[in-house]
Amino acid sequence: NFEDTTWEKLKAATLKVQSNEPVSYSQEELYRAVEDLCLHKMSANLYQRLEQLCDGHVKQIVLQIEGGDDEPAAFLGRLNTCWSQHCQQMATIRSIFLCLDRTYVIQTSSVQSLWDMGIRLFQTHLTPRTALLTKMTGGLLRVIETERQGDTINRGLLKSVLEMCSALSIYADAFEKPFLEATRVFYSAEARQYLDQEEVSSYLKYADRRLAEENNRVVQCLDVPTRKPLFACVEAELISNHVDAVLAKGFDDLMKAKRTEDLRRLHGLFDRVNATDAVRSAFNTYIKCTGMELVSDVQNDSAMVQSIMDFKDELDLVVHQAFDDPPAFVESQTEGFEHFINSRNNKPAELVAKFVDARLRSGGQALTEDELEVLLDKVMVLFRFIRAKDVFEAFYKKDLAKRLLLSKSASAEAESGMITRLKQECGSAFTVKLESMFKDMDVSDDIMTAFRKSRTKKVEGKEIELGVRVLTKGSWPNYPQMEVLLPAHLDELHTEFTEFYLSRHNGCRLNYEHTLAQCTLRASYPSGRKELVVSLLQALVLLLFNQVDSLTFTEIAQRTNIEQRELKRVMSSLCSSKQKLLRKSKEGEPEAFWYNDKFSHKSKKVRVDQVQIRETQQENAQTNEQVLQDRGYAIDAAIVRILKARKQLGHTMLISEIFSELKFPAKPADIKKRIESLINREYLERDDDNSQIYKYVA
Repeated sequence: NFEDTTWEKLKAATLKVQSNEPVSYSQEELYRAVEDLCLHKMSANLYQRLEQLCDGHVKQIVLQIEGGDDEPAAFLGRLNTCWSQHCQQMATIRSIFLCLDRTYVIQTSSVQSLWDMGIRLFQTHLTPRTALLTKMTGGLLRVIETERQGDTINRGLLKSVLEMCSALSIYADAFEKPFLEATRVFYSAEARQYLDQEEVSSYLKYADRRLAEENNRVVQCLDVPTRKPLFACVEAELISNHVDAVLAKGFDDLMKAKRTEDLRRLHGLFDRVNATDAVRSAFNTYIKCTGMELVSDVQNDSAMVQSIMDFKDELDLVVHQAFDDPPAFVESQTEGFEHFINSRNNKPAELVAKFVDARLRSGGQALTEDELEVLLDKVMVLFRFIRAKDVFEAFYKKDLAKRLLLSKSASAEAESGMITRLKQECGSAFTVKLESMFKDMDVSDDIMTAFRKSRTKKVEGKEIELGVRVLTKGSWPNYPQMEVLLPAHLDELHTEFTEFYLSRHNGCRLNYEHTLAQCTLRASYPSGRKELVVSLLQALVLLLFNQVDSLTFTEIAQRTNIEQRELKRVMSSLCSSKQKLLRKSKEGEPEAFWYNDKFSHKSKKVRVDQVQIRETQQENAQTNEQVLQDRGYAIDAAIVRILKARKQLGHTMLISEIFSELKFPAKPADIKKRIESLINREYLERDDDNSQIYKYVA
């Protein structure tokens, strides 16, 4: 019997292969035997016989896997060995029965290839054995947990067993689902414990390390499709479930310590779970709270602006290095600064103006041109956050006036650059008066040149150099009028200049602001001749001591006509310990002052402490009062302008349109007062039928 004889030969060879023993027939001889059976139309019976033979062998393999000890690594090793041998045996058997695989199998759609048939048989005998599958799953999970706990495992074995699961189509049910659940349980417990015991920076490094480990495990051992659900699970347990706890526990500390590397790691981790909005919210809250501390610290007003600028630089560095400058964080930073800077009404605007004054004034902090440019750019950043820009303008104009009139400006280029910046930011209407101040200074130089050329005589032979600044009243701050008693030779000079100016400018009137005038006096002391740079009021007091050695406060006030509060400031400056030009009586004695003949100074030219440059509480109050008054006028103008265009308007709509027009913060109660004032002055009237509707009175 040709078929049976040939099969017996092939069967014997197959059994040898399955028992891992050498085959007594050559590969070519066995191939020819299979080919002969196929040529004689015996392929179907041959395939069936081979399948039955392999089925019995696979059954024995599975029984072999079930036996033995229960240690996970040993069990997985035995499983992997049996699977690997089965695969090698099926590859050898396929090479023997290659002709069957290439003819009958290809021509018959109802049968599988020999390789697929071997896989199916292994799957058929393995999958019904739930205890075996459970043991395999437990072993795999135990091995992975061992590695997660820091021990070394055989990753080659793990990868091979998982490849077997994929080949047998049991990967998802037998491994992936239990694996994801075990991962969730493991990281849920570990993350909670780690966050409770460690600092946030350590937790962030831990989470980053765990994610890298899981990624490495996926690349080396697991199926690629497992990556997405695995990372979703790990990210949820390490990050998503602890977003609020991480931010509450350590975000502010990281910001205060400038831990940009840790903040970058935090942002990167939170970005993986789309939680950057929570980081941005915490960032915004930190800015507001820290900024409020800076702004509300009244004792630190002198350093507030510099502190805010330093704070801004720190945040810019964090946004750039840790958060990569996303627009959302930049906007959040801007909103936070606007919130805390404007929380203290008008004070920050005033302090920013004074900060600029201190940097642009000569004798202040020495800065190079480049440093000053950078500083002014930073100031403009803060200026953009300020809503009360009219307060800044008022104080800046007042300080600029003193710098120009007292020749205290450190750099004309810096002054011009600041005006240009303000013009670019707020428009020409904001700087028109400031530019007019510079124009007045230039025009005054031309006037004084013409005046000196026109002089035909000198006052009683005294060589006195007069310099007058003619200012446009509407462009400069308002100063309190003070009529003082000038010495005769100074009064004559005033009269001469007044006549000269009015002869060229008909219809004009000159009002002298003596409080801002300066003088240089030549003084003779036993220690030598000195030139004293003083204010006019200081000069008037000192000149009195040319005739007498001592005077009382009352006598000085009568002879100079200086207002008492201002005179006290003047006398205090002249008797100061720094430049003691006059001596004062001791406490308890009648108040009197003496010429100090023991005054000495290393320099020939002595700049006496000038009280003009220092702002008084009265000046500060007047500036704030002027701002409020100007705001009232601006609100009145806006109300009249809107109602003139609309003829009549409801209260709510009118308030809304007024807010949209005003360029400074205003309260509804203040606007309501201005509306009532306009009604009383008959610019507006209420509708007869509805008191909430206002009409414009033509």
